[in-house]
Amino acid sequence: MKLPKGFLFDFDGVIVDSKESHNSAWASAFKELFNSEIAPFPKTHAGKSPMIIAEYFCSVIGQEERTEELFYLKDIHLDKYFKVPKLLPGVREFTTFLSEKNISYGIASNATKQFLKNSIHYLNLEFTTVFGVQDYIKPKPAPEAYITLAKALNFKETDFKDIWVFEDSLTGTRAAKLAGMIPIGISTQYSEEELKKAGSILVFPTLLEAYHFLTNKF
Repeated sequence: MKLPKGFLFDFDGVIVDSKESHNSAWASAFKELFNSEIAPFPKTHAGKSPMIIAEYFCSVIGQEERTEELFYLKDIHLDKYFKVPKLLPGVREFTTFLSEKNISYGIASNATKQFLKNSIHYLNLEFTTVFGVQDYIKPKPAPEAYITLAKALNFKETDFKDIWVFEDSLTGTRAAKLAGMIPIGISTQYSEEELKKAGSILVFPTLLEAYHFLTNKF
């Protein structure tokens, strides 16, 4: 086994635990728009684009035509009332290891760019190549996010089969698989069995265990 050529990361559920940040913004935006409490977040929508999530919340109260309004207002609330997400274990160790090995890495997320920018700034993370949902025509589960990131990191399509992609959602795992890359599961959201069924080759509880796995081998 040789060290992968590159490492691509999802953000929410892989780098950070951001449930509180997103749920709070969805709830306050929904309250402002509809003067009503929001429905519970469905696990089936984990990792999906914010527009699809907005459509779901609007559909619960029969207001699908206001999906875009909720999407944009949630993004405003996410920035205006920004809550720093919790850093998950192993992130700093992993990025230090990759820098030492001179291996390219970056983030491709279905989260919005401002949220990614704010989070990386406040957590002082070592990620310089970062893509958010506004950067794609087709967000995950389409493969565009990871293909866009890989090309920005100067990888050729022939390299894709040697690139690891860390994902916690079934949506993102499918995107990595469709991009012809190697999906690696992080079980913060789904079980090992569910992630492997979606296409993950290996599954770790957090990036810390993945870091130990790699440093023990290389």
